[in-house]
Amino acid sequence: MDTTAAFREFIWNFYAHNKREFAWRHVKNPYYVLVSEVMLQQTQTHRVVLKYEQFIAAFPNFELLAASSLRDVLSVWQGLGYYRRARYLHQLAQIVVNEYDGVLPQDEKILQTLPGIGPGTAGSIGAFAFNKPTIFIETNIRAVFIHSFFHDKIGVTDKELLPLIAATVDHDNPREWYYALMDYGVWCKAQQHNPSRKSAHYTKQSKFEGSDRQIRAQILKLITEKEMVTHDDILTIVDKDVVRVEKIIHKLIAEHFIEKTINGIYSL
Repeated sequence: MDTTAAFREFIWNFYAHNKREFAWRHVKNPYYVLVSEVMLQQTQTHRVVLKYEQFIAAFPNFELLAASSLRDVLSVWQGLGYYRRARYLHQLAQIVVNEYDGVLPQDEKILQTLPGIGPGTAGSIGAFAFNKPTIFIETNIRAVFIHSFFHDKIGVTDKELLPLIAATVDHDNPREWYYALMDYGVWCKAQQHNPSRKSAHYTKQSKFEGSDRQIRAQILKLITEKEMVTHDDILTIVDKDVVRVEKIIHKLIAEHFIEKTINGIYSL
């Protein structure tokens, strides 16, 4: 048995005995897959489980999400962080409804033109929504291939990993294959020193507590809940250096996330 075949057999055997269960793995609706994939960007699976169910219940399809207000979308999104993803989903739904008759495109190149969808997410949507043998990489897949093929090397690049991913992908059942890879990647990280640390692309995520990300989240949460707030309202809730908070406010305005009226009132 060659190396590729042995690797496939090992992964499938692992998956048969260690398969994880998530709600989004039991659907083929492209909209549901899209929501889960965007939520899983930069967020641990256990935090996504409940929010995924809540989001799908509130916005069960592209049409209803597109027709909803950003304020309503952010209200449901609260707790996941990285609020840009919620706005991207909202914008994406409007594009899909207005330009693609409510049907998510299958073409990876078209998917990458949509808000918040990069090559990795486009590839994962192709595999999970449409069962296409796309080639993509994410943190758990990266851990698998570094652990399996680069035991003694530091600074492994994704460029080195992608040919291996392409050579081993299961063309008959890519959806389950990638689930299997991800589940093995999670196991690898739990059982030993995270193999992804050997990646040339590895960066340790900064702490959320006290970060600019936390301040952004506090500001957006306040405006989402109260709809309109004053500068003093923000400074009262966000008890941080005024100059720092104001820089973040200006950035949110520049990103067209929030607006400021001539009366100094902030809103979405």
